[in-house]
Amino acid sequence: MYAIVKSGGRQVRVVVGQTVDLDRFPADAGDTVDLENVLLVSGDEGVAVGRPTVPGAKVTARVIGPARGPKIIVFKYKPKVRYRRKLGHRQDYTRVRITGIQPGDSQA
Repeated sequence: MYAIVKSGGRQVRVVVGQTVDLDRFPADAGDTVDLENVLLVSGDEGVAVGRPTVPGAKVTARVIGPARGPKIIVFKYKPKVRYRRKLGHRQDYTRVRITGIQPGDSQA
């Protein structure tokens, strides 16, 4: 069974037991969070596609803690005018482990 959830403007395919990095949200390590924006649920009974979300579907996850992505170099350059700017960026994430998927009311 897998589900596609929307979190922080991104869509993520998740299965039970998977560790996922989601956009940063306020939660402490060990907390349990419910991801309510479930766009699709696939299981033994079939596939339920939401319009826009699957009613009653929920993905439960346990917060592992904060995480940071890889460093990205942003280099701005304009030729012939001696303009150069070098910046670095690391995105903040919240690392969660998926503990359960509830299919909801309209499982096909």
